[in-house]
Amino acid sequence: MNISELLERLREALRLARQIARLPRARLRFDSALDPELVRRTHRLFTKPHPRYRVVRHKSLGVALIDLRAYASGEAYLHALRQRDYAGYHSRRARERGYTVAEIDRNDYIDDIHQINTSLDERQGRPMDPAYAARTDRYDADGLRHYGVLDKHGRLVAYGDVGVYGNFAATDRLLGYRNGDGIMYLLLADIACRLIDDGRLDYLMYDTYLGALPGLRNFKKKLGFRPYRIRYSIQ
Repeated sequence: MNISELLERLREALRLARQIARLPRARLRFDSALDPELVRRTHRLFTKPHPRYRVVRHKSLGVALIDLRAYASGEAYLHALRQRDYAGYHSRRARERGYTVAEIDRNDYIDDIHQINTSLDERQGRPMDPAYAARTDRYDADGLRHYGVLDKHGRLVAYGDVGVYGNFAATDRLLGYRNGDGIMYLLLADIACRLIDDGRLDYLMYDTYLGALPGLRNFKKKLGFRPYRIRYSIQ
């Protein structure tokens, strides 16, 4: 490594350090009474050492959150993101095209889910995990909530899994067709609206923000997600 490369790495490290120092903080509480095995397993995953930066926890810096308490209602959330190309705008247009969101039983949509999983060879510039190519014959209960976007003919075009772990919910698998109709905005915005209107949780998490590729980071921004520095607890 030459001097110019070393200096650029140091500058990048300093930029990252400044970003981290400015991050707002959030306290995420796990409640094992909800589902002891699922909650404890997820807590271990989120708090294990980071794969690259061993001195910090896996999901502690730059975690993408929506502060659900910031909105009086789901309608207020959509209104705040009403500008063109943001989640409120895309959600409205998707509904005008006949799309709806529902909580689903995945076993009612096995073929649809498989077709979604195999509709693209890569996403966000990365090859799809080979596990997605395998057709699942039956889904067992996993403690998560499962949501789907249905078109006007009742066909599943996108789906998402969400876990509730304490004072927050977190997305798990999120996948859909790339059809330009805003269905993924509709899916996540509808989930956020449901949680806001339910009024029992503080945050919705969608993995990390700072570590995401630019396209995915921009998608999260348009849904109202912001990067946070996280402190976890479990009871």
